[in-house]
Amino acid sequence: MAEDADISGCNPGLLEAVLPLVCLFVLLALAVQVFGDMATSGPVQVALMCAGFCGGLIGLRNNVSWSELETAVSSLCSMVMVPVLLLLSIGGLIAVWIAAGVIPSLIVYGADLLHPAIFYAAALVICAIVALASGSAWTTAATLGVALIGIAQASGISLPVTAGAIISGVYFGDKLSPLSDTTNLSSSMAGAGLFVHIRYLLTTTLPAFMIAFVFFLTLSLMSTQEVDAAQLELLTSELNEKFRISAYLILPMLGVIGLAIFRIPPLPAIAVSIAVGIIVGLVFQSPEAGEGLAQRVFGYWSMVANGYHADSGSPAVQALLSRGGMESMLSTIWLIVTAMFFSAMMDRSGCLAKIVKSVIGLMRKDRHIFLGAGATALVGNTIAADQYLSIVLSTRMYVDEVRTRGFRPEMLSRTAEDFGTVTSALVPWNTCGAFMSATLGVATFSYMPFCVFNIVSPMVAVFYISMNIAVRRCPEADALERPIEEVIPSSI
Repeated sequence: MAEDADISGCNPGLLEAVLPLVCLFVLLALAVQVFGDMATSGPVQVALMCAGFCGGLIGLRNNVSWSELETAVSSLCSMVMVPVLLLLSIGGLIAVWIAAGVIPSLIVYGADLLHPAIFYAAALVICAIVALASGSAWTTAATLGVALIGIAQASGISLPVTAGAIISGVYFGDKLSPLSDTTNLSSSMAGAGLFVHIRYLLTTTLPAFMIAFVFFLTLSLMSTQEVDAAQLELLTSELNEKFRISAYLILPMLGVIGLAIFRIPPLPAIAVSIAVGIIVGLVFQSPEAGEGLAQRVFGYWSMVANGYHADSGSPAVQALLSRGGMESMLSTIWLIVTAMFFSAMMDRSGCLAKIVKSVIGLMRKDRHIFLGAGATALVGNTIAADQYLSIVLSTRMYVDEVRTRGFRPEMLSRTAEDFGTVTSALVPWNTCGAFMSATLGVATFSYMPFCVFNIVSPMVAVFYISMNIAVRRCPEADALERPIEEVIPSSI
């Protein structure tokens, strides 16, 4: 990506390179100030388009043709087609699992088991375990996360804090799971062994998770927010009336984990889960009066497209259950497409390459190369708007320099995860931030302050790098840094 800009001879100055970023941040600040939580419903997309055109103008000024810029946009958009299809499929899965009684069963049993005094901490741990087993932050958030949000909504518990606990948990599991695509991608791009990479991840990931656990447990115990027991009871009783609630209906959730364990790719795994959900719904849930089998099947077909719409006298229950469907993800996809436009313009115009080279030039000590890689991952999540591109950028741009400076490759792969994987959900126009907001029904700017694990992970990494803790070098590099007396035997 960035190398292409150099090949074409496009070399903007640093001030030119950061101009689109300045444009984006100013427009985003205005969007949030003026539109608040509604900013991601359109104004943010406009800001991304405007900033993208700014990057395009810089490319034109540096002899990049408009057709080259359009080709870059087309190429980058093609890279996110699978995540877009995955988004659509997960929208359908949510609707089907609500109609089939899977998510209502998770809500009812979860409401009985999760005590309000430890709710946030329990949500963190449960999501972490399921994501670790499944290897997918998205699938865990779309199933278990939706159920936990439902419990919080019915209980009067803070939705932003709940969303923060869910996102912290799912990204802990996703980051450490050997089944996770980001874990495999970062280790392979840096040239590190998968399980060596995971073991080394533990040095920064476990402290960050413990800080998050203490935070959410303290917040749970000290919370003065009253649980609306009447509303929660109303929800569970209405769910029992509308659906046949059964422990068997939790099995599809375990089935998703099983598919992940057998390394079934996410898209077919979600498709299978939708099919299983429809079969479970046809078997377990009672049909409406006079409704035949064909009508029920067509009803599920419609739900996959347009979502499940609950008919309830309670506005809270109706708002909780009326969700999902491919249609619900269209605003998120709109956000992703405009983010890809901005990213492609930044990349093809040479702005991104200039920024990254400037970051490398600031590295004084050898180990500070990882601070540069981490900063690149953060910029990648902001500019490239996709965690996979962030990981690729932060590894590919530094892998040769890391090798030259004598560091182990797992240092680089760990940095890509510490800064790239977990922070993707904090950027509203990133594919992950847009997905989490759309799925959990909480604006990114609202849940962001409570994603403690995601915020603390890069902070722990910075502390370790700055203090030279858990910084691994190749054996030859270790020898070069030791005093000459330790390297050469005294008998010589």
